[in-house]
Amino acid sequence: MLYVDSHIHTDNSPDGRYSAELMCEAALAKGLDILTFTDHCEIDEFLSDNYDTRAVKAYDDYDKVRQQFKNRFTVLSGIEIGQPLFQKDLADRIVSERKYDYILASIHHPHGQMPDIKDIEYDKTDVYSFMEDYFAQLYDIAKWDGCDALAHLTCPMRRIQGKYKINFDYSIIQDATDELLSEIIRQKKAVEINTSGLRQAVGRTMPDENILIRYKQLGGKYVTVGSDAHSPKDIGSGIRDGIEKAKKCGFEQITVYINREKKLFDII
Repeated sequence: MLYVDSHIHTDNSPDGRYSAELMCEAALAKGLDILTFTDHCEIDEFLSDNYDTRAVKAYDDYDKVRQQFKNRFTVLSGIEIGQPLFQKDLADRIVSERKYDYILASIHHPHGQMPDIKDIEYDKTDVYSFMEDYFAQLYDIAKWDGCDALAHLTCPMRRIQGKYKINFDYSIIQDATDELLSEIIRQKKAVEINTSGLRQAVGRTMPDENILIRYKQLGGKYVTVGSDAHSPKDIGSGIRDGIEKAKKCGFEQITVYINREKKLFDII
């Protein structure tokens, strides 16, 4: 079975500390077939967090390691665009000025405002209203032609269910969930199975089986798998579990983007 990790961060992300070369060496040691780098680019913090220079250096680093490791395994270039609609013209320019293989879109700062979703006090928040609004923002992003897939659809659950231990019943926001998944399907985009939650307190992929099964029921076809690793030790972490979860939910193939085109690989 193909061993592919489509969500990796290096020291070109503010929360990363390791070079692309070190990450590649770890991926090779772990037997990965394909590694896609997706360093952060937060549109609402583009200048304040120096993403104008980070994005350039990241892409150059990807080119270097692609050549360095080209006869050993496949290295692909990507980017994770946070809050792309906060300044759509800027996001459009960023994704068009370089030849990325894969563009992930995500929300870390709802409506382009702080606090980050990891810092919200969910015990003092109406979590159902929050998630309905969060899914509505992702719905709008799904219509943006600048991205190929939506990252960690249920990212707030890292804190809602993980840190705060709040039981969450998705049936309460079924309409908002179905609207989001249906739009992803209409746009022929992919849902990422983000495995970082498996090594965190939430203890599950993002999204988990309930949403993946519903996505499949509605006609969803495309899933990518990524560890969201920020260190060598986490590269490939949970990927095989994520692929098995995809199979359990009825998917027969994993999607990998090369030159922003879908390549489908059978789950064996």
